Amino acid sequence: MIIDDEVDFPKLVKRNLELIGDFTVTIANDGKQGLDLTRSLKPDLVLLDIMMPRIDGFKILERLKGDADTAPIPVIVVTARGDEASRARAMQLQCQAYINKPVGAVDLKVKIEDILQKSDMED
Repeated sequence: MIIDDEVDFPKLVKRNLELIGDFTVTIANDGKQGLDLTRSLKPDLVLLDIMMPRIDGFKILERLKGDADTAPIPVIVVTARGDEASRARAMQLQCQAYINKPVGAVDLKVKIEDILQKSDMED
């Protein structure tokens, strides 16, 4: 699951991940849709942007991790916000990784596979 209000970036990431990995990717272009889809689809992992209108990524992360049904889903924050305060806040809200945009498809694939493998070992 990708939750990102940009149009082109999530489409590019989806295409690249589906081409180079064994992934099926769903895109939500706003926070509310992202929360609803995550709750209904229960994806293996969420890629989450921070800077979005209406509901920012921090609120989404807080809601996902505060809900017993979605709390176990790993979240990787993928954002243009490179400041340490944003990174610290996201980590405090229990994201599994914080990656600055732009990110290469291969690097992202490796990080996703690493987190999914760790998640599988915890189950």
